[in-house]
Amino acid sequence: MAKKLSKEERKAMAHKAMEERAKQPKPATGSGFAKLDSDAKKLR
Repeated sequence: MAKKLSKEERKAMAHKAMEERAKQPKPATGSGFAKLDSDAKKLR
C-alpha cells in the first residue's frame, strides 16, 4: 500500500496532473474524479 500522502503532496500531485493534461488535451474518460485518481496512480 502506498504511504499516506500529506495534503501538500496531494496538492502538488494534482497540480502536476493538471499541467500534464493542459499540455496534452485529450477527451476525459469517466468522471472528473475517476480521471484524477487514474492520473494520481500514474504519477506514483
